[in-house]
Amino acid sequence: MTVSPLKLGFLASRNGSSLRAIMAAIEAGTLAAEARLVVSNTRAAPALSFARDHGVAAQAIATQADPDAADARLCEALQAAGVELVVLSGYLRRLGPRTLGAYRNRVLNIHPGPLPRFGGEGMYGRRVHEAVIGSGATESGVTIHLVDEIYDNGPLIAARAVPLSPGETANSLEARITELEPQFFVETLRRLASGDLALPD
Repeated sequence: MTVSPLKLGFLASRNGSSLRAIMAAIEAGTLAAEARLVVSNTRAAPALSFARDHGVAAQAIATQADPDAADARLCEALQAAGVELVVLSGYLRRLGPRTLGAYRNRVLNIHPGPLPRFGGEGMYGRRVHEAVIGSGATESGVTIHLVDEIYDNGPLIAARAVPLSPGETANSLEARITELEPQFFVETLRRLASGDLALPD
């Protein structure tokens, strides 16, 4: 069976750890995908220079001054690049209605904890790990989900449990989850590319 490469666009506010892992898999020939565009809301984001160094188009689109105009620019840039699936790699801005409408059920995000229990507005990064530890839960995890208008609300696509170790702290849990996330994103995209995993229409 011939696999059509995923046509990926990436949104990253800073370093883009998952972006880097996905690009490495593409370059190694272990992921049937094409990186079409990297966009950041921060002009100095290392993700942009990384993309350019690897021959991928990169663009900064500031969002704070005029979110509606930024939404239109982002949607147009993604479509012009032929992007079919958008990957959020540490993108710290809410997507606007135009982009979400054009890419309904085609925007993927990774969350550093189980959803929906440890998600929602304000639940990101260290806050998630602190909440997991504080809850007395016996495991955390990483969750890949589709993005809609509400934080961490879209359908769940893939998840991996991470059992908590004795004496686990927010620091140690964050380190373990951060190390796991990029490769789990790559594995999930491989499943999508092979047809083993399907997104809703």
